[in-house]
Amino acid sequence: MESLKTKVLEQIMLAKQASRQMALRSRDEKDKALFAIADQLIADEAAILAANEQDLSRAEADGQPASYLDRLRLTPARIRDLVDGLHQLASQEDPVGQVMESWTRPNGLAIKQVRVPLGVIGMVYEARPNVTVDAAAIALKTGNSIVLRGSHSAVHSNLALAGSIRHALSAAGLPSDAVQYLPYAEHESVDVLCTANGLIDVIIPRGGAGLIQRVLKQSSVPVLETGVGNCHLFIDSQAAYGMAEAIVLNAKTSRPAVCNAAETLLVHRDWPLTHQHALLKSLLSAGVELRACEQTKALHPDLADQLKDASDADWDIEYSALIMAVRTVDSLTDALEHIQRHSTGHSEAIVTEDLEAAERFLAAVDATTVYHNASTRFTDGGEFGFGAEIGISTQKLHARGPMGLPALTSYKYVVHGTGQTR
Repeated sequence: MESLKTKVLEQIMLAKQASRQMALRSRDEKDKALFAIADQLIADEAAILAANEQDLSRAEADGQPASYLDRLRLTPARIRDLVDGLHQLASQEDPVGQVMESWTRPNGLAIKQVRVPLGVIGMVYEARPNVTVDAAAIALKTGNSIVLRGSHSAVHSNLALAGSIRHALSAAGLPSDAVQYLPYAEHESVDVLCTANGLIDVIIPRGGAGLIQRVLKQSSVPVLETGVGNCHLFIDSQAAYGMAEAIVLNAKTSRPAVCNAAETLLVHRDWPLTHQHALLKSLLSAGVELRACEQTKALHPDLADQLKDASDADWDIEYSALIMAVRTVDSLTDALEHIQRHSTGHSEAIVTEDLEAAERFLAAVDATTVYHNASTRFTDGGEFGFGAEIGISTQKLHARGPMGLPALTSYKYVVHGTGQTR
């Protein structure tokens, strides 16, 4: 009987062969394929939603929390969002072939630095089936192949989506083998993917801290690390109440299960007490469980029975739920020190009318994205105008922040001579 390792390697090798064809495809050919995928998703919507329902039913039976079910769920509106993302991605400039720099040496050699595809991307991710489409699309647009391995909890959804993508690729005249989906529940399939040196060019893990750390420890292939989002909102003493309330509620409640949702609220002690009180009541009314520091509870005794005690661990948790840690700080310096200790380097925001304080915050905070008077929820490839994103990198080498098209390219030097020798 064919071993799991053999089956996985066979799929990876098919992707490797397809990557050589993809690297030579024109922008028009790749964009035509993206539009074909969008049309196919609409045509297959009923089948995709039926497959997703199988995964949701099993997850509910297993007792998964509401935040997990939200990440797993597909709806007609979310499929339309995927279609819109594909259209937006097709409208983006193709980075492949772009000349990044060019110069001529004294000896007459003309040198160009030109963007090229990475080759074959391995993608390991959890729950969210939309990643299947986003990751495949951005890989294809940049002339890459991709091998996808989602969590087994979304296997029916992912197989349906991957089937639609492969069907559309074939119809558009591109190699369907450029998109491979590994349907195996065994962790060995991830291990094979992460150690397929010479076949896989980069591994991108996208999910919780456990998944990311497993891939980092197991992989002998270079890893483009995405990180968890313990995002902070700091309400400065000079914040306008209406703006602060709108930003905090959006960052926490609009979609609490995503990585750019705010998890910790830092409030300057000198912000008017009536504002502080109104904001806490607004969050509680929105169904947010607040885990507050002792100082916060002391400042709002009438809310003490509604505010849970924050433990030391609460400052480091990505809740992915309607839960928020709240701390009162005495100064901007205290807020910066708290963020430095507890941030995962994802997205951090300050709300203030004091431009000097805002500039200090933006310069001092070490994160992929820093905000002044805006919600952390904008850290997203689509919101940044990149079309679909393949993830949000919290590392500093090669790519950082929402990873759009250029993040899935490398470069090579093209040198033209007239017979020079050395």
